[in-house]
Amino acid sequence: MIPLTPPPLPGGGNFPVDFVVASPAEPQQLVTFAKQLVAKAFASGIFIYADSDLKYDQPQTEVVFDRDKLRSQGVDLSQAGQDLSTMLGGNYVNRFSIQGRSYKVIPQIKRAERLTPDQLSEIYVTGSQDKLVPLSTFATLKTTTEPRDLKKFQQLNAVRIQGVVPPGVPLDQALKVLEDEAKTILPQGFTIDYAGESRQLRVEGSKFLGTFLLSAVLIYLVLAAQFESFRDPFIILAGSVPLAISGALLFSFLGLTTLNIYSQVGLITLVGLVSKNGILIVEFANHLQETGKNKLAAIIEASETRLRPILMTTAATVIGHFPLVLAKGPGAGARNSIGIMLVSGMIIGTLFTLFIVPSIYMLVAKTHTRAELEGEREPEHELEPAGAF
Repeated sequence: MIPLTPPPLPGGGNFPVDFVVASPAEPQQLVTFAKQLVAKAFASGIFIYADSDLKYDQPQTEVVFDRDKLRSQGVDLSQAGQDLSTMLGGNYVNRFSIQGRSYKVIPQIKRAERLTPDQLSEIYVTGSQDKLVPLSTFATLKTTTEPRDLKKFQQLNAVRIQGVVPPGVPLDQALKVLEDEAKTILPQGFTIDYAGESRQLRVEGSKFLGTFLLSAVLIYLVLAAQFESFRDPFIILAGSVPLAISGALLFSFLGLTTLNIYSQVGLITLVGLVSKNGILIVEFANHLQETGKNKLAAIIEASETRLRPILMTTAATVIGHFPLVLAKGPGAGARNSIGIMLVSGMIIGTLFTLFIVPSIYMLVAKTHTRAELEGEREPEHELEPAGAF
């Protein structure tokens, strides 16, 4: 018995592993390769359940007419087919009313007389001159096995291999097992794809790096507009973001969480949260330089003065997200991933920011003077003569 939690995000499937094999080939070929992949999945030792959704286990009996015998019996082919459809199809031909209620008229053989394929040989159809002819005199029964339903994926015949891995085994590792085996088993013309949670990991997850860089560029441009400088945003981001991201990823490498879609959201959020530490230090250091202090004295005093608000805001962020780390029950994995990334990233990022940002500031920051400050304020005090206009 395997307990499964419904996916917290829309578009998820019933199983975490949802591997798709698609091809224009016949479904019988897909079933053969799907069985091989399922066997390889169990042989890998990291699957506690694996199966394919394409099953050839639906029994079907086909009535095969012998046309020569059909003509010798004087039976019309279309009439025989119509009789079989009427007796076995279950369609209604009319309605009748009893005590104000309407009921369907369904001409059909009794259920007890059509339970097995052998009973079809006892059916009679209309022959020449409206005589009844036994079906067994010109027809035989052919029993086959057909699939329950034919699966399609992007307009191709497809089979989905679904599975469950034990707790602690990353979904990425399970997918790599199937991907490696598919490369050796599947011939040319067969393609692999993903569905459900696996598709979110492979398709949306591969966009994480681009999304992360875009968020960093956006924050950089916003800070450049705020400080009216391209140096100060570089000091803030270079002194805080890499260390915070490294600290958060350290816990994923230790096995406390995995790099999934939830932890990726936490990493992108961390970029904005940890940047405020550098903003507090750099902004105040620039102000102190403009009041006449040199760069070294300004950054030392800024770090000392801003230490308390940095620790207060960091503590508020950590305490606010810490319940996510302790979450249990359904959906706890998603909360744990986001919480671990934010809490660990904020703590480690803050500790290193207090030392790295001042060092980078001394190397990169521009020297601000009192003259620059007075030059910016001078237009505000200029007044036009009374008779200028």
